[in-house]
Amino acid sequence: MSASPLLPEPRLRRVVEAAELRDLSEDELIGLASEIREFLVDHVSRTGGHLGPNLGVVELTIALHRVFNSPRDALVFDTGHQTYVHKMLTGRSERFGSLRQQGGLSGYPFRAESVHDLVENSHASTALSYADGLAKAFALRGEHDRTVVAVVGDGALTGGMSWEALNNISSARNRPLVIVLNDNGRSYSATVGGLPYHLCRLRESSDNRLHDYTLKSRRNIFEDLGLAYLGPVDGHDIGDLEHSLRRARALDRPVVVHAVTVKGKGYPPAEQDPTDRLHAVGVIDPATGRPPAASKSSWTSVFTDELLALGARRADVVCLTAAMIGPTGLAPFAKAYPSRVFDVGIAEQHAVTSAAGLALGGMHPVIAVYATFLNRAFDQVLMDVALHGLPVTFVLDRAGVTGPDGPSHHGMWDLSVLRAVPGLRVAAPRDPTRLRTLLAEALAVEDRPTVLRFPKGAAGPDVPVVQDFNGIDLLHTPNSRDVLLVSVGACADDGVRAAESLQARGIGVTVADPRWINPVSTELVGLAAEHRLVVCVEDNVRIGGTASGLAQAVTDARLGTPVHALGLPCDFLPHGSRTDLLSQHNLDASGIADTITELWTGGSCEHCSAGNTHGFGNQHSARKSPGRHRPG
Repeated sequence: MSASPLLPEPRLRRVVEAAELRDLSEDELIGLASEIREFLVDHVSRTGGHLGPNLGVVELTIALHRVFNSPRDALVFDTGHQTYVHKMLTGRSERFGSLRQQGGLSGYPFRAESVHDLVENSHASTALSYADGLAKAFALRGEHDRTVVAVVGDGALTGGMSWEALNNISSARNRPLVIVLNDNGRSYSATVGGLPYHLCRLRESSDNRLHDYTLKSRRNIFEDLGLAYLGPVDGHDIGDLEHSLRRARALDRPVVVHAVTVKGKGYPPAEQDPTDRLHAVGVIDPATGRPPAASKSSWTSVFTDELLALGARRADVVCLTAAMIGPTGLAPFAKAYPSRVFDVGIAEQHAVTSAAGLALGGMHPVIAVYATFLNRAFDQVLMDVALHGLPVTFVLDRAGVTGPDGPSHHGMWDLSVLRAVPGLRVAAPRDPTRLRTLLAEALAVEDRPTVLRFPKGAAGPDVPVVQDFNGIDLLHTPNSRDVLLVSVGACADDGVRAAESLQARGIGVTVADPRWINPVSTELVGLAAEHRLVVCVEDNVRIGGTASGLAQAVTDARLGTPVHALGLPCDFLPHGSRTDLLSQHNLDASGIADTITELWTGGSCEHCSAGNTHGFGNQHSARKSPGRHRPG
């Protein structure tokens, strides 16, 4: 596929706003779809992003914008990573050079970008609930000329919220709502469960001629719920799609339009790859769909290798995930032990309670999910696992700042949320060796749940232990114990480099890695008592994180040592590189050193007790960087 220039080809350049689509002929629409695909491959291969899902919805998105009048009609896309075409058709094509880069175009719907982006839903299975509420609001306000359209994939329909919403939507048969089922048979990988079997039967039973298809031609689950049903329709035939969508709108009731699409359509590397490797990509060669060079060993791959080794020794280890066998590193385990891996679909709540059942039955489940998605199953972690003291290990990939996927995907709340769970133990490995060790230790715990969290990306070199302090790894030991720097997980390397630079400034910093960060150990409190100031650095929100737990433990021990939380603000951070975002919040070596210097020499400590000005080391000569430093 040849590369397109920075500005799109003529047809795409003409379509600055969606309304202009209605002036294009059938041939021009076919040409436009081809140009959009070429544009997507060219730009996403340079910036990274979600490629396969967007290539699959080109004609569908064109048809939606020709039939419905956004934003007057409400278009809600489930799992919004398939909205690139929507963005292109609503005036944002020229911004794709900055896709997912800091200050640039978001990879998901983003309300600040456009009035056409109604909701910022990048967690799956939410669109139908949004749509249900919008339809009710329009009815209550007397806005009967507005149509609500929810685009939901078959993968998202594996989530429980989708069925909770369908149960409610179907109860109001006089309330118009169009549900477009984008059926490509996949989420990250093949859709699991009984639903894809049912959809497959509907596809096979139809002659695929929409105009001859009636609501009574085959009984299906949607009709049984009380919804109207149209389809299946070819999701790459704009004419058939438009006919179906106009018919659905005219029914003036809840209706499902079943559109069959091909993920990665029009791009051979995506269409022909069975692993869904091109669902989401980094920088790739557009000709082959492959990265330009082999990636370094990642945190995920280290976890994969160690899990395989542990699985070989322990037949009781089983794994669960929520539609992410590949991204969470479980694919090799599933290949080696197919009967011991369960992909439950996009259903984190079910995954956790199913794991509880497995544990009750004598197994040791490992649940591998992204840190941001465990938020969706907090009640199950609390009441179904922890309350029963069950040995379930949660492996949280993409913990902390994740980078270009933005606010919904940063894993920066898990430590705060999980600290409230009685008995639960949390480990944060600082390097590959500690990941292997801590995973084995977690699987050895049989009377309570455990958590292992690690960030996205390449795993750096090991950070060596200088001294063992009653089970706490000391990574840097100065001559004078002025400041205790408690580093959480992957923050360790920056913490050591900060301590080394502070030694030249005359500030002695002990760097400690507790490894197990929750609950706070008595040994860590004892170490804090030997220092005049404690700074805890973590890529989690400050509120309720590791520093909060340590500060409480220090207070309970009646120590006067102040504890400063150096973490992320309680805010929704934008998309951008992990390195840049950590630096902006003083979570790199330079920022850590500047923060400690300012605290030690008398700067305002806004986020430790009472916002004191400590001035611990006014006798020391130190550089200050007030312009760069933002406490916390």
